[in-house]
Amino acid sequence: MTQRVVLASHNAHKLEELRRIVGPALPGIELVGYDGPEPVENGVTFAANALIKAQAAAEHTGLPAIADDSGIAVDVLGGCPGIFSARWGGPARSDTANVDLLLWQLSDLTDEHRAAQFVCAAALVLPGTAGAETSVLGVWPGSVLRAPAGAGGFGYDPIFQPEGETRSAAELSPAEKDAVSHRTRAFTALAPEILARVAF
Repeated sequence: MTQRVVLASHNAHKLEELRRIVGPALPGIELVGYDGPEPVENGVTFAANALIKAQAAAEHTGLPAIADDSGIAVDVLGGCPGIFSARWGGPARSDTANVDLLLWQLSDLTDEHRAAQFVCAAALVLPGTAGAETSVLGVWPGSVLRAPAGAGGFGYDPIFQPEGETRSAAELSPAEKDAVSHRTRAFTALAPEILARVAF
């Protein structure tokens, strides 16, 4: 018997990515898309926002729900953009505007002061059961480049150089990125919880 688990996102690319990343670790579970209302993400941490999204999807669908909230955290900016990563460049929520502003803010800094991490909180919420929720954090360390490089990925990928790499995240193949990304780390850690807590 297959158990459906809803991914609390309207992003078809994210659903496809998570099926690649965590699907093999979840035998008997089908990840399905979400077409319900989007909640207000008014949490002050990645984990809080991931739980808000998963709770809304679980309530709307009656299915176990998973969600993530992610962004880039720059050390010298005290962890910003952080939860504001998607709207760092203004209300248009443009990847280009976000990247341009961050590069401008760091333009005078030497390489040793450009450390950053991609951070992802992954959450699981079961419907109709108070307290039946959990979240885990995945961190992908690296640094901010001085200019975009690569045509792959999305968001801040073109200016993020993973630790130990000479390429940007946007220059990695999907398979290379899937093997080490913050989202992979978070959902790989969440997978045992999903298997243990989702009833068949």
